[in-house]
Amino acid sequence: MPSQQLLPITHHHFESPPSSSLSNTSASSMAAMLLKIEDDPTTGLLVSSPFDDEKSTSMKPLLSRASSFTSITTTTTTSPTTSNNYYQQRRRRTASDNSLPTLSGSGRRDSLGRDVEHAAAETFVVTRLSLKLLRYLGVGYRWITRFLALGCYALFLMPGFLQVGYYYFFSSQVRRGIVYGDQPRNRLDLYLPKRNDGQKPVIAFVTGGAWIIGYKAWGSLLGQQLSERGIIVACIDYRNFPQGTISDMVNDASQGISFVCNHIAEYGGDPNRIYLMGQSAGAHIAACTLLEQAIKESGEGERISWSVSQIKAYFGLSGGYNLFDLVDHFHSRGLYRSIFLSIMEGEQSLQQFSPEVLARDPNIRTAVSRLPPIILFHGTADHSIPSDSSKNFAETLKRAGVRAEAILYEGKTHTDLFLQDPMRGGSDQMFEDLVAIVHAGDLEALAKDAVAPPRRRLVPEFLLKLARSVSPF
Repeated sequence: MPSQQLLPITHHHFESPPSSSLSNTSASSMAAMLLKIEDDPTTGLLVSSPFDDEKSTSMKPLLSRASSFTSITTTTTTSPTTSNNYYQQRRRRTASDNSLPTLSGSGRRDSLGRDVEHAAAETFVVTRLSLKLLRYLGVGYRWITRFLALGCYALFLMPGFLQVGYYYFFSSQVRRGIVYGDQPRNRLDLYLPKRNDGQKPVIAFVTGGAWIIGYKAWGSLLGQQLSERGIIVACIDYRNFPQGTISDMVNDASQGISFVCNHIAEYGGDPNRIYLMGQSAGAHIAACTLLEQAIKESGEGERISWSVSQIKAYFGLSGGYNLFDLVDHFHSRGLYRSIFLSIMEGEQSLQQFSPEVLARDPNIRTAVSRLPPIILFHGTADHSIPSDSSKNFAETLKRAGVRAEAILYEGKTHTDLFLQDPMRGGSDQMFEDLVAIVHAGDLEALAKDAVAPPRRRLVPEFLLKLARSVSPF
């Protein structure tokens, strides 16, 4: 189909001053790390036992995954199950109220009050998780020095973060906190185009964050800019470590994708033009989710709520797809081997959560053949996750019969493609490549892209250069 035409491997040349990097943490998380939202402060943590001498507890039961979208009927008989069902129903209703495009004056005050109350609960949860995470990390010079560099990096980019944050909290085009499941942090944000003139293409986006500090709001800049080009963006949140491990993250992403596939038409999205995208750790999680779904569909009797055939293409931005090649690399950059293996549920699970390795397995060749076209974006100066990760994954997929390409950007770092370049304004090659693929075959959209005004600058150039020089990524 014309809309699935792929770009060739491309090298875009830019100056490449040296920079350091952290593990594949999503750069957009940095300005607001301590604001990371946990969905439910009353829910117990899921903590990996090798690093915790306490027993993890659950303070309240959770509904089963199967009941995610069923209607709930209360009865006069009060029981733990009834109370929990009522709580889940009330939580969904609150999220829907918060996502309305317009509110009356009293409604705005009520919404603000709920936001303040929710922020207080979130602060408590974030503090508790941060202290627990510090116990795992211990005193290590690598992560401490990178954390300090992270603070400087965020400070230099603060003018851009403040503008994006204002848009995120106050724009009527953003629907925040839409609940897609019953687990903690099962929420997503929608970025909607201003023009409501027909169904729009959709990108389901899984943010990065080193599997530790990911959050749906990290995709705000991408969501804002894509929505200005008539593309709906759904930023999917998921449990991070230590609240969950990689299986929980993949399950959450799958439920979020399912919600997009089955409900995006209600928000003006085209269910026949849904794309999946992930950045950094989110690219790994999304790739694992896509492959796991393909394996389920190839089996017999598997119950599925969405299909890989509903995804027109997968975009991986600066992702890692072979964990065996990355364990020692991450350790040298501050994401210590013991913690990384705990996130990935032990060394024995590295193959299961390495999409590149799985794609070589002849036993699941039928499942691999179900995958949609794969387009992988990567900067050649990425020190967090080397660009060879995308190149090798693309070559493995092509040998397995999948349409796959790696698009490389000369001299670009882990955060250039996702943060610095978009904040610079003007023309952004990766962004234009992405939009061109999504709009391929849509002559009207391509005509609008051709006359789209240049994006405005968010951060002065000297601050962008300072940020790049101290970047821990």
